[in-house]
Order: sequence, then structure tokens, then C-alpha cells
Amino acid sequence: MPSILRSDGYRFFFYSDEGHPREPPHIHAVSGDKTIKFWLDPVELAHNKPL
Repeated sequence: MPSILRSDGYRFFFYSDEGHPREPPHIHAVSGDKTIKFWLDPVELAHNKPL
């Protein structure tokens, strides 16, 4: 998975072909055990796993 940005301890990345059926465009961010996923159109929180 290509990382597109690293900022403030977070790594932002995406998969080019994810899910079956295919999921809408989105981006993941990870910092330690914390993960988050945002849909891109419209921008919405898809998933959040805080500590």
C-alpha cells in the first residue's frame, strides 16, 4: 500500500483495488494502534478505532 503522506505521527495511505464489491474512494490513516478511514466523496468518517 503506498503511503501518500506522513504527518504528526500519522501515515496516510490507500489501496488501489480494495473490497469486493469495490468500496467507494477512501483513505486510511494509522498511528500506533489508532486507525481511521474516510470516504472521499463526500468526505465522511467511515471507520474510527481510537485507543
